[in-house]
Amino acid sequence: MAVSFAHLPVLADSVLAAFAGLPGQPAGADAGEALLLDCTLGGGGHSSLLLAAHPGLRLIGLDRDPAARAAAAERLAPYGDRAVIQAANFADFTPPAPLVGVLADLGVSSPQLDEPTRGFSFRAPGPLDMRMDPDAGETAAELIDRLEESALADLIHGYGEERLSRRIARRLVAERPWAGSGRTTADLAYAVAGCFPPKARHGRIHPATRTFQALRIAVNDELGALDRLLERVPDWLVPGGLLAVISFHSLEDRRVKTAFLSDPRLERLTRKPLVASDEEEQANPRSRSAKLRVARRLA
Repeated sequence: MAVSFAHLPVLADSVLAAFAGLPGQPAGADAGEALLLDCTLGGGGHSSLLLAAHPGLRLIGLDRDPAARAAAAERLAPYGDRAVIQAANFADFTPPAPLVGVLADLGVSSPQLDEPTRGFSFRAPGPLDMRMDPDAGETAAELIDRLEESALADLIHGYGEERLSRRIARRLVAERPWAGSGRTTADLAYAVAGCFPPKARHGRIHPATRTFQALRIAVNDELGALDRLLERVPDWLVPGGLLAVISFHSLEDRRVKTAFLSDPRLERLTRKPLVASDEEEQANPRSRSAKLRVARRLA
C-alpha cells in the first residue's frame, strides 16, 4: 500500500522557502515544542522536507486515506516521535497546542488518481466511488441517484463550471440507477461525453473532466471543508505563524485569495500565487495547475 502511494510533492522548493521564516516555539513552551500541522499529509512528502529543514519542529499530519497514512508512516519513520499521524478530516480537527505553521495541499493526489479502485479517474475503469475515506460517506454513484435533476445540474455547474451541466444531468438521471449497477467510471465518462458535440469529444481536456471534478468535490465536501479551515486556522497560529495553501482549481484558489485579503487576523505574503517552474512541470505534470498562497498571523 505504501509503495503504491509514492509521489512527488508539488512546489516543494516554494513550500520550503515559504516556511523558512517560521517563528520559534510559543512563549513559555519547552524546547522542541514548535508545532506545525500538515492538513493533507498524503505520502508525507512535504512533511518530510519540513522536518528535515527544521530540526526543532514537531509535526501533526492529517489524512482520511488509509493508504496515504501508511505511506506517510513509512516515509516519516526516521523522524520518530517528531511526527504524529492522525486519521482525521482537517475540517473537524482542533490542534492540541498553538501552531507555528499550517500547510494544506488540496485536491486529489496522483496515487489516488492512478488507482482505479478509488474511482477518482476515468483513465481506467473503476467503481463510482470518489471518497477520500473509502469507509465513510456517500459514493459518487449514490449521490447521482439521490439528487433531483435540477440539483444535480446545479452541482455540476457550480463545482465543475460545466456549461452543459443541464444536458449532462438529464442524461445521468435517465440512466439511473448507477449505484449497484456494476457500471464504472468509464461508463460515466462515456455517458457524459455523449452530451457533447462530436468535435468537442476529442479535445485536449476530456469532456468528462469537469463533471468528475464536481462529483468528487461534492462527495468529499471539499469546498465546505476548506471554508471551515480558512475560518479557524488563524486562531490556531501563534503571532507570526504561517499558513500556506496549495490549490489546484479556481474554486479553491478564489476562496484562499479572498480569505487572505479579507481576514483581519492575516497578512498576505504572496500578492500573486506561486506556481511551478518549467522544469518542475516537465518532471511532475500534476504541478501545472498548482498555486501556492501564503499568509502570516498578525499579532
